[in-house]
Amino acid sequence: MKLHGLQKMTLLDYPGKVACTVFLGGCDFRCPFCHNYELVDGSAPAVLDDEELFRFLKTRRGLLDGVAVTGGEPCLRPDLPQLLSGIKELGYCVKLDTNGTHPALLEAILKEGLADYVAMDIKNSPEKYARTVGLRELDLRPVRQSVELLMTGKTDYEFRTTVVKEFHEEADFTEIGAWIRGAKRYFLQCFTDRDSVPFGDLHAPTAEELRRYAQVVSAFVPETSIRGVD
Repeated sequence: MKLHGLQKMTLLDYPGKVACTVFLGGCDFRCPFCHNYELVDGSAPAVLDDEELFRFLKTRRGLLDGVAVTGGEPCLRPDLPQLLSGIKELGYCVKLDTNGTHPALLEAILKEGLADYVAMDIKNSPEKYARTVGLRELDLRPVRQSVELLMTGKTDYEFRTTVVKEFHEEADFTEIGAWIRGAKRYFLQCFTDRDSVPFGDLHAPTAEELRRYAQVVSAFVPETSIRGVD
């Protein structure tokens, strides 16, 4: 498998673990606020393959606890289970990031025990989902299936939303909260602008707005927290 990036150490991408992060190219969405758009549009070249990754991981035993696999959308890759299996065989914990659009592959990965932690994006309230992910229309059923799969399964997980002033308002978080009521944990992540973000003139919410949105969701998901704000 061709891999499009490797961050050799991170204390942020895998909660509670010293990890490295593997980036895979390709995505079903075109979120205007994406930080990794070069992975989405195919402009990022592959920088290594899975065998090179496995050789690197063999040299980091005892230094790293886990591997975070992100994108793009990793579940676009039908051979993702083989990659995760190879990582697990080397003794590492695996965190998988996903947008939830491929529930069948996600279910197979969870059944085989190939992911120890899953972070799934909830992009917005259902009515605003397509616009938020940069599409004219969207069948939300696969995303809903992935939400249900994580909430009824035994694999540790989180839901998370990157909050952008131009896309989110308080009413959206009432709807999101009702949708994921009873979830294990939920994070609001503050949007930050970067050169890699495909569309300009997008802004972060204020700290006060984030706190208000978190309070709204906490009525449905008690373990609701904010990332990206001091």
